[in-house]
Amino acid sequence: MPDSTGSGAGTAQAALDAVQRYPREAIAIAQRVLAAGPAAGADERSTAERAVGLALRELNDLPGALRHLRRAVRAAGTPRTRALARMSLGYVLANAGHTAAALRAVTAALPQLVGADAGRARMQRGVVLHYRGRYDEAVRDYGLAVDIALREGDLLLEARARNNRGLLNAHRGAAGGTDDDLSRAAAAFQRLGLDLAAADARWNCGIAAGQRGDIAGALRCFATVDEEYRRLAVPRPALLLDRVELLLSVPLVDEAVMVATEAVRELRRRGMASDLAEALLARARAALLAADLDTATEAAAAARARFRRQGRRTWAVFARHVELRAEYRRGTRSAPLFTAMARTADQLDATGWPGPALTTRIEAGLVAAALGRPGRARNLLEVAARARRRGTADRRAQGWYALALSRRLGGDEPGAARALRRGLAVLDRHRMSLGATELRAHSGAYGQELAAEGVDIAVRADAPARVLAWAERWRANALRARPARPPADPELVAVLAELRLVSGLLEDEVLAGRPATALRGRQARLEQRIRDLARRVPGGGAVLAPPGVGALAARLGSRVLVELVAHDDRIRAVLVRDGRASLHDLGPLAAAADLARRHRFALRRLVTTGDAAAARAGAVHAAAALDRLLFASLRRRLADRALVIVPVGALHAVPWSALPTCAGRPVTVAPSATAWLGADRRELPAGPPVLAAGPRLPAGHTEVCRLAQVLPGARRLTGPDATTAALTAALDGAGLVHIAAHGTFRADNPQFSTLELADGPLFAYEWEAVARPPGCVVLSACDSGLTGLRPGDEVMGFTAVLLALGTRCLIATVLPVPAEPTTALMLDLHARMRAGAGPARALADAQRAFGAAGDGPAQATAAAFVCFGAG
Repeated sequence: MPDSTGSGAGTAQAALDAVQRYPREAIAIAQRVLAAGPAAGADERSTAERAVGLALRELNDLPGALRHLRRAVRAAGTPRTRALARMSLGYVLANAGHTAAALRAVTAALPQLVGADAGRARMQRGVVLHYRGRYDEAVRDYGLAVDIALREGDLLLEARARNNRGLLNAHRGAAGGTDDDLSRAAAAFQRLGLDLAAADARWNCGIAAGQRGDIAGALRCFATVDEEYRRLAVPRPALLLDRVELLLSVPLVDEAVMVATEAVRELRRRGMASDLAEALLARARAALLAADLDTATEAAAAARARFRRQGRRTWAVFARHVELRAEYRRGTRSAPLFTAMARTADQLDATGWPGPALTTRIEAGLVAAALGRPGRARNLLEVAARARRRGTADRRAQGWYALALSRRLGGDEPGAARALRRGLAVLDRHRMSLGATELRAHSGAYGQELAAEGVDIAVRADAPARVLAWAERWRANALRARPARPPADPELVAVLAELRLVSGLLEDEVLAGRPATALRGRQARLEQRIRDLARRVPGGGAVLAPPGVGALAARLGSRVLVELVAHDDRIRAVLVRDGRASLHDLGPLAAAADLARRHRFALRRLVTTGDAAAARAGAVHAAAALDRLLFASLRRRLADRALVIVPVGALHAVPWSALPTCAGRPVTVAPSATAWLGADRRELPAGPPVLAAGPRLPAGHTEVCRLAQVLPGARRLTGPDATTAALTAALDGAGLVHIAAHGTFRADNPQFSTLELADGPLFAYEWEAVARPPGCVVLSACDSGLTGLRPGDEVMGFTAVLLALGTRCLIATVLPVPAEPTTALMLDLHARMRAGAGPARALADAQRAFGAAGDGPAQATAAAFVCFGAG
């Protein structure tokens, strides 16, 4: 039997050394040692089994890893080798959720080890304590491991211990030394040639960035490291949890739900019990934000049960917090709920979850106030208000919100308003750190509670100007500053071009009736890559302050602005006319949304079924009912003046000219009064008109050719010349752009909404690269004016992109439209604009003339067009 200096020992150690570099090769090397049988020696076989087990852990095969590590313990011939095997076994037991057994195994190994071996055991014990939520003890063990590594000159041990300590401190929100630990760990791993470990450490740098509120930096880091994982061909399903955490912090709710669901499925398949419990919790949190309260409760309860079985009491408290929040969101306001929330908030604070503790404490305060216990409510809210002084932007904003609630309970309404403004100012600064339009739009969720509270204060004071100001502080905030223009990114251009190709191939397969599963998967991967690349845009700029009534009145002239505001379950309207603002209660918000949906449905039927009596009657009835709800109390003040309308919620998709009060009247629709004022102040660029027609639309080609006669000197892009590159280049500095092409609106991600051109789809993402936006854009494509709504009435899609870039006006459809009647309407519209009429006036007159002379479908086609921005 060879001794520890023999070739078997060297081969077994080589397998162990290869685990982090090349886990599959490590298994192959170790198997050669094991194939030698007893001739290899007991300690050599133990080391080989340990190498196989740790390599399988790297490849996420936990059952296989545990099997080989138990063999390693049994096979060991000396106390040291057995202790090393127990140390590794404890690490993987913790991964599998058996944290009590893991702690016993690692603690038992410690007395048998000295020097660097003792340092490695200390680090592994820190990992187990980390899993069990005993964070102070874990940090202490990691620190001892770093000290031993420095004394022994063991660079690998130092890197691993620093990586773990930095990650734990990042999750705890402890800033001191976190970045230094992680960056030094990544550099050390790289120096040792451990590419996979270096990638893990750099990924952890992304986690740290997200924890301190640098969302854009974290997304950039994750996108870069994800490419490295792909290059190394090593799966990292547990890292999906970090992506969910970051998505929830924006919050990108729909994407978080999708990624959390994928994480649960993948971790369950691989038997990664510890990570699976965390994935169930992530799924519960995402469902809570998505208002899917049943899923939130079910997933949180399942996570809590798993955490308790694993001895992870601190995580179980976090899961309980989600269950209680779901019950609160259902409308429960009971003494048992209050008691449970107050107790859970204290437990969360004690176990290192300050963010969830803050949210739970605020909601417990609101429950106490609803139960008639104002003193207890104020105590809880005053504790929560301390968060305004430190932490991430969302926590500081919540702290200001808690202070405002406390002041309102004490009768100090002006003080509450000041606190709310401070909280929204924190969020404004945070929003500017998010360069990408998508991130800025989704970040509106954090201002919802603050602005709603401010609106409530102003409504109860019957102060219309203040209601307008509060509504504007939260509404369409992504449009209150021009987005950072994406830098030239060859990779993004290349991936968009590939997506264009894949989209075309996918459409061909679907039209031919052939399965297209592989292409759909490729499309989804490309879209995710585009989102990651687009989110790298650095932040910057300043947020425009909402305008006062005086500034709006100076620009409105004889026009009337009607801004719709949601207050509790009702719609209020702030009407600005002749320099004065008035406040009006219009009716139930749900009723307005329902009537808007019925009206759209009836108009769609009218377009698709022809002049059917039932469809026409349904459209007329819904239009009249919606018109009465929105305008009956305003009609006298509106007189016959031009209107600027700022909708709310589902009313963004209303075909306004089909409502009796709006018919024949110039109507401009804007995401916010701030956005309208900015657009109305812009000068139109002087570039020549651009006319473009997409493929598979013969009427579009005819439309462009006939418009060229109305607009002499226009640049025409038709046939093979109407490419995405040619059109985006032509947009730059054009005074007027008209595009007749098939359009597709993507409700799941409006930035992937498309216009079909000769070489494939032009994505809304791509318009952001235009340096000098066109002055007025007319899109005669179906649904081209539809927008995706995010919290804060943030709009996404072509409308949002163009208005954010600086386009003054967009005329587009909010319904599908047939080609032939559209062409006639467009010719009339452009003739009137050419004669000097403003876009809103020209559209209203063309719609009135077209509707009077046409049948039901023609009238519905005319009604589908809306003037957005500043007409």
